[in-house]
Amino acid sequence: MRILVIEDDGDAAAYIVKAFRELGHAAESAGNGLDGYALASDGAYDVLIIDRMLPKLDGLSVIRSLREQGIATPVLILSALGQVDDRVKGLRAGGDDYLPKPYAFSELLARTEVLARRQGKAAISEETRYRIGDLELDRLAHKVSRAGRDIPLQPREFRLLEYLMRHAGQVVTRTMLLEHVWDYHFDPQTNVIDVHVSRLRGKLDKGFAHPMIHTVRGSGYVLRVDEGAAS
Repeated sequence: MRILVIEDDGDAAAYIVKAFRELGHAAESAGNGLDGYALASDGAYDVLIIDRMLPKLDGLSVIRSLREQGIATPVLILSALGQVDDRVKGLRAGGDDYLPKPYAFSELLARTEVLARRQGKAAISEETRYRIGDLELDRLAHKVSRAGRDIPLQPREFRLLEYLMRHAGQVVTRTMLLEHVWDYHFDPQTNVIDVHVSRLRGKLDKGFAHPMIHTVRGSGYVLRVDEGAAS
């Protein structure tokens, strides 16, 4: 699953994101309603987990705005407001489920999985599998293969490749990778990206004539199929 957590409690958001990622899911977070709305607007997530009380734009307003745009991504509302009237307001605003705080992560996970399944098996399969040329990544099975050959990857390498495949053909900058793969919102002035890209290249390209990841000098990296390579 690809999950967006819109939660202004930084510790709570970090905990949820970390827990989902440890289970092999792709999760990211936004700390206020406006940023969350901007991220959710592309409709690329399987489930949105939205706190009701948010700065800049409250959770129910985020949901209403998304629904007005025709974005039907399932929404799980988190809130300290757990009375019946509060839950009814959340569901009427366009939420699909409502989980009062405090909660157990096991229940949050189960409810999220149910919402993702409701999208339909075909839709989930399409959104969780990427194929570029002879390279394929399956997020649900957490597997990568090239020309039918399995390529074992470490969790960070998997997330790096997934991000590159989601943006195949586009130049991905160091800043984008730091923010979306490493969760850094500053440059740590290390070569961590170069090291991981180098390792990933070694695994993807071993035994193949055509590389998949290309360096764009002074800009970043791009994943694409070389001309002449098998498609």
